[in-house]
Amino acid sequence: MARSPDRRPGFSRRAQYGIFTGYVIAVVGVVAGLVVLGVSMFNPEAFAFARTTASEVARPLGQAGAETRSASQGVFAAIGAYFNAGRQNAALTREVQAARADAVTMHALQQENARLKALLGIIDPQFKPVTGARLIGSTATSTRRFAVLSVGTHQGVQTGQPVRAAGGLIGRVVETGPDTARVLLVTDPDNVVPVRRASDGLTAFVQGGANGKIEIRLINTGVATLHVGDVFVTSGSGGLYPPGIPVAVATQPHRDGATGHLASDPADADFVVVLPAWQANAQAALVAAQKAAPPPPADDNTP
Repeated sequence: MARSPDRRPGFSRRAQYGIFTGYVIAVVGVVAGLVVLGVSMFNPEAFAFARTTASEVARPLGQAGAETRSASQGVFAAIGAYFNAGRQNAALTREVQAARADAVTMHALQQENARLKALLGIIDPQFKPVTGARLIGSTATSTRRFAVLSVGTHQGVQTGQPVRAAGGLIGRVVETGPDTARVLLVTDPDNVVPVRRASDGLTAFVQGGANGKIEIRLINTGVATLHVGDVFVTSGSGGLYPPGIPVAVATQPHRDGATGHLASDPADADFVVVLPAWQANAQAALVAAQKAAPPPPADDNTP
């Protein structure tokens, strides 16, 4: 006999018991939940033990999750740093190059300020200089030794005026233009400077050589001996150079005097001061002598 197609539970006592049991369990669960909710609201500490137990049970899982998050963040940070490293290195390289350029510029400014301060320190308020100037050219290789200044007659420069740097005497003006002047350096063979030894006043004169060096020659030979390191300054004789300007230092003494080097090398001087002649009549005599003499040969490399 075929089974009846009617599947309603009313025809199965077992199915009816199952449905009833499900309803009872659901109602009991709802009631138990309401009771627990009520107890937790009015007495929160009642389930503290249960919460603590649950936390202890879930602690390993929580630690594992935290470590996983930390590790993943570290990996992402490392990846980001790797891609940003090139850009950061390029930026740091540009900053280092700019800092080096600024340091070089600052060093150059400090050196220039030191030279200018040294020039200001040699100016005697009672003996006012004519003007300050920059050396814009000098003899490179020649038997004659000249330099060119960035000032001329418009600034009051005249033929015969001494020129000095912070370290000592450079030479004297021999030609002037509106805004430039030509200086005959102390190292030129035609430039003779009366000097005296700074320590005791021993008289001598300094004359340039064709090789760019200078010779210190005593006025009276055989009365004194020069030593290495003797400093010679202008004596004021002749009335052209003011007394007391450093000129030369003895390096190789010999019977008639010594070979020496300049107290101020023109090659190392950027700024100089043009001074008035010590005595006006001496300057006038020098100008007259230069007009009567033939002009110097133009065999130097002065620009």
